[in-house]
Amino acid sequence: MSNQAETKRTYIDALTRNRVYRSIVRRGLTDTNRNRSLAIFGNFFLHIHPVKVNVRAIAFTRTFYLGGLSSAAFFILVVTGIFLMFYYHPSVPRAYEDMKDLQFVVYMGPFLRNLHRWAAHAMVALVLLHMVRVFFAGAYRPPREFNWVIGVMLLLITILLSYTGYLLPWDQLAFWGVTVGTNMVDAVPVFGEHIKFLLLGGNSVSENALLRFYVLHCVVLPMLLVLFLSVHIWRVRKDGGIYLGPPGGEASIGNEAEQFNQPGTGRTSQAAAD
Repeated sequence: MSNQAETKRTYIDALTRNRVYRSIVRRGLTDTNRNRSLAIFGNFFLHIHPVKVNVRAIAFTRTFYLGGLSSAAFFILVVTGIFLMFYYHPSVPRAYEDMKDLQFVVYMGPFLRNLHRWAAHAMVALVLLHMVRVFFAGAYRPPREFNWVIGVMLLLITILLSYTGYLLPWDQLAFWGVTVGTNMVDAVPVFGEHIKFLLLGGNSVSENALLRFYVLHCVVLPMLLVLFLSVHIWRVRKDGGIYLGPPGGEASIGNEAEQFNQPGTGRTSQAAAD
């Protein structure tokens, strides 16, 4: 039994004492109920508004608020998308007619649809700019490499959200745009043909494709985006907040202290590196 326990412990150490594991699980597993409850409280309630925040981290030129603006665009998409679902049927006979009803019959229909469309364009641009800023700032380096991977996944989900919504109006532009896109996927070696069939539900763009794109656009991809976005925001705080520079400079920033009162903490705190 002792040999089995030692072997098991060796395997656990091999899995947990490596760079990949440490990039995902920043701190060790909790061992008591009290520590577990404190970890949940601290992670859930205090990671958005921590007690200590560096004054340089909230400067506009530090992040240009691209992450927050991307989240705001997604919120607009969710709200307008819910209203659009009331007037849309994902079927070939009704999809295009519903778009025309939104344009000419529904009160403020054009405003609702245009707001949804422009928010989608803005979100793609903002997420892309956010990734570019993070890359050139060097914020993808350890200990933030796992959150960089999460950000790449969010970018891919954002692009897929935009692409799946492209077919829903069911006009000529949408039909041929998706036809060309899925044919490009079909050209991918080995898996391309299977991915195309999975997306279209057949060999051509038909009602099966419209229904699948509708489910992906309105249910699957938004849920995935909310999941990855939650992990992304949580890891920003777990990894030390906004990246302020290389290790030497980032450590020295903590000396630039400024007294301020953080709402909700009940005490005056000192601004330091988060």
